[in-house]
Amino acid sequence: MDVVTLGPLAFASGRLAAIIGFFVFLGLGSFLAGRYDKRLAPWTTAAVLSGLIAARALHVLMHLDSFLAEPWRALYVWQGGFSMIGGAIGVAITLVFLMRESRQTLPLAAVPLAAGCFVWFSLTMLWQAAEGPAAPRFTLANLDGSQFVALSERGGRPAVVNLWATWCPPCRREMPLLAEVAAARADVDFIFANQGEGPAVIKAYLEDENLRLEAILLDPARSLSRHYAAPGMPVTLFLGADGQVVTTHFGEISREALNAAIARLIPADKE
Repeated sequence: MDVVTLGPLAFASGRLAAIIGFFVFLGLGSFLAGRYDKRLAPWTTAAVLSGLIAARALHVLMHLDSFLAEPWRALYVWQGGFSMIGGAIGVAITLVFLMRESRQTLPLAAVPLAAGCFVWFSLTMLWQAAEGPAAPRFTLANLDGSQFVALSERGGRPAVVNLWATWCPPCRREMPLLAEVAAARADVDFIFANQGEGPAVIKAYLEDENLRLEAILLDPARSLSRHYAAPGMPVTLFLGADGQVVTTHFGEISREALNAAIARLIPADKE
């Protein structure tokens, strides 16, 4: 799973790699500023802020139709959604201002920038290289107990498997989106595997929230969380037709991230 745990904390591997890369960039920039050129310190801070703002802005522009329908989501940065190209543009703008102030500082600026990027991409490749486990063979009952389902026996269809609970705030926030997309997509199955709760609690939640979910599985022992080494909730697993994990998303998911992950499950000639 693309999740890294540090004690009680859990991070999506890509986000943690970016955070560590930022700290390397800022730390090395501060060190070089103290030894060689004080102008590097404010530049590294400006580069991070400019890069993050530009990365988010370009992501919103690239999915403008979606954000126009829900403009407040542009501020939901905890869901992810940053453009690498936008970030590079933001950093490049700060480099232009630095160059206008002092061309001699540019070689020094390149050192923390290269080091931060190297750490970021190296950790990303390292943590995402491990192959996820195959779909489990054990069965789980559906909400009314009329069927038992094994993720390993699904007729070769791709699936989105959401591990959730009614007490989990981010699970509750993302559930209307997942229900909406599940109802609209016939090319991929959505499976909502509740972790640790009983049918009465789940039915009361669905009724209170006016939600309709077709495929709910009961996992009272949290077997799927253990099988996929999920450190918390919500976790959304994207399984290919062979049952292998294609990608995962830890934490509340956005519409853009959900659609992009589903696109990885569906061959281009079937979209």
